Amino acid sequence: MAIKITEDCINCDACVSECPNNAIYEPDAEWSYSDNTGLKGMVTLPSSGSVVDAESMNEPKSDEFYFIITDKCTECKGFHDEPQCASVCPVDCCVPDEDHQETEDQLLSKKAWLYNE
Repeated sequence: MAIKITEDCINCDACVSECPNNAIYEPDAEWSYSDNTGLKGMVTLPSSGSVVDAESMNEPKSDEFYFIITDKCTECKGFHDEPQCASVCPVDCCVPDEDHQETEDQLLSKKAWLYNE
């Protein structure tokens, strides 16, 4: 399953540089699927099957604390043995997102999707 950041986040910034998929954003930051990935143009999201423009900017998911874009989170599968955001978080607010459960194969497929592998 993807990781989410809870409201316990203290906005310390430790997690951002650890994310290999650039899935973590600052509070109130616009974001795109193409940010530091191989995605360009129109893409089909793995979670919903919706077609979106990977390069268009999207509204922030939170204006109070850091947030993770679920379709970009692979729990660091294919890069590390554990989610790096959770391993560096000083307040343990990077937790599994029970609303987005995925198998290891699904997470690895998402990684391949992100980088056109």
